[in-house]
Amino acid sequence: MSNRTHQRKPKPVPIGRQEMGLSALGAQRFDLRDPYHLAVSLSWPAFTVAMLACWLAINLVFASLYWLRPGDVANTVPGSFSDVIFFSIETLATVGYGVMAPATLYGHIVSAVEIVTGMAFTAIVTGLLFVRFSRPKAKIVWADGVVVTTHNGRPTLMLRVVNGRVTTMSSATARLFVLLAEQTAEGTTIRRVHELRLEQSHLPLFVMPWLLMHVIDDTSILRGHDTDSLEEVLARVFATIEARDHALNAVVQDMRHYGVDRIRFGMHFADMVTLREGGGATADLSRISLVESDAVVAARR
Repeated sequence: MSNRTHQRKPKPVPIGRQEMGLSALGAQRFDLRDPYHLAVSLSWPAFTVAMLACWLAINLVFASLYWLRPGDVANTVPGSFSDVIFFSIETLATVGYGVMAPATLYGHIVSAVEIVTGMAFTAIVTGLLFVRFSRPKAKIVWADGVVVTTHNGRPTLMLRVVNGRVTTMSSATARLFVLLAEQTAEGTTIRRVHELRLEQSHLPLFVMPWLLMHVIDDTSILRGHDTDSLEEVLARVFATIEARDHALNAVVQDMRHYGVDRIRFGMHFADMVTLREGGGATADLSRISLVESDAVVAARR
């Protein structure tokens, strides 16, 4: 019988309302009144599709204006939409090959408006690309689950995280929380967030794997809970980390959450650090979620 098990589950995802089991009536996922927030919060595929859709829409609008007045663009076939759409693309990009050109006052006015629109569109897209590329992003690797094991004779909740970059992070600060459903004296069910005190919540240098440990003592909100009772109170554990990335010269943040199905009692994290001859250590990031059973390890002893 193997004394090691590995959770083959989807990796935890960044915290959002849906991931936390919450939804908000009246809250808009896509608020067109705040296009900047919408543009920077979209995923890269969605952002690319949105920009291409805007670019195509602008060209279709101006091509339709040229198409409605045949003869306003020189060297185009009357009634040919393909000619005016290509003329619109060239004008929007301020290229102007010199083959097709405005031939009337109407054509000059429409093309002038399109040139200004194209310059503004290019500036906006360039700015959004800069914001998306320059935004500091943490590369912190999180274990797939949380374990509850005995540490120094006391039950302890543990979560393992690793700096996924080769560069050093400093002044790392971690906080651990649990969301629980509770009954008030009036019989109302509310969901409250409780902070879990960590044995070590700050690291001057975030280089090696970091075990976030919360001792489940008499003062802990988790005292007396097991998997079944945590399911009854809809428990969710989530953590935040903030650190300074010296390569980016900026403070980065990251967060993750774990449902009850990822809180494993009677397990502990297996070693992922090996010592090298002559000093130094190597951390194997592929083992970050590897766990061992407390019972099996105790029997082996």
